[in-house]
Amino acid sequence: MKKKQRILLISSLLLVIVIGCIVKFRGTDDRPRVVVVLQELDSQYWNIVKAGAEKGFQEFDINGKVVAPGNTSKKDALEYTLKGILNERPDVLVVAPDASSLAVMSILKEFVENKIPVLLVDTDIPLEHKASYIGTDNFELGRKAGELLASQLQPGDEVALPFLAEDLTYPVSGNRIKGATVSLENAGIKVATEQVNVSNKASTTREIMTAILQKHPDIKGVYATTDTKAMDALEVVKEQGLNMPVIGADGISEMIELIEKGTLTGTVAQNPYDMGYISIETALKVIKGEDVKKNIDTGVDVISKDNAKLKLDFLRELLK
Repeated sequence: MKKKQRILLISSLLLVIVIGCIVKFRGTDDRPRVVVVLQELDSQYWNIVKAGAEKGFQEFDINGKVVAPGNTSKKDALEYTLKGILNERPDVLVVAPDASSLAVMSILKEFVENKIPVLLVDTDIPLEHKASYIGTDNFELGRKAGELLASQLQPGDEVALPFLAEDLTYPVSGNRIKGATVSLENAGIKVATEQVNVSNKASTTREIMTAILQKHPDIKGVYATTDTKAMDALEVVKEQGLNMPVIGADGISEMIELIEKGTLTGTVAQNPYDMGYISIETALKVIKGEDVKKNIDTGVDVISKDNAKLKLDFLRELLK
């Protein structure tokens, strides 16, 4: 009889241990829950933001994840993703919003109404009661890019700014254009732009740059609002047999490699890793009820041949 009692007792203890393990691995994680929603994860830039966020998860002991819409070509992909996250009810949402989407603005308001703090990263929008914006002051980025380009030219020179009219309405590209224009005009540099009917969205910058060079053959330099666009503009410049400074923005490795080789003189770089990391640091402060700044500027770096290798080594280590 005593033997049967011992067996029953041991079995009961084992059952308790097994149940405890099951509960442990099935979601009793009581750490703060933070979801980061980025615009996509197919480019180097957004993967650097992701790396910063994941480092923040680790260092601040956050139960977090980084997601992005599965089909970025679908117009409502970001809205659909955010609706799914809303149902999960995280403690904080960190999101890189689509500034042109009213539907995204609407779903973000639902987060706020459901007492889920919203932190904006990379792109700022006029969301009432947002907890904070973590990212670049894009007017300042444009201003520094304009100064960098002007420093390589003479007053009276003319430069190309290839962009679409709609770019001026977006907070990121619009502020970068405005900032650069102020610096260039203050330095006595003329700015040339052309509105063209773009036949292929993928080759927008190439078409606009070609049109500018046709109508303004004395162009002495180029500023583009992203490094990707700057490299497209550079291809057109080379095809025309020209040699001039081309300045971009973002600081992606392909652009920095051209600077290290001496093909280009410089670019201005955002700090996407810091954006990701600081957004998680800020999310934890919000959860704890601490006051946070409404705008957290992650800064702008000027990349030249002197510091290009250092920046490249950092990116390669981060993305390997």
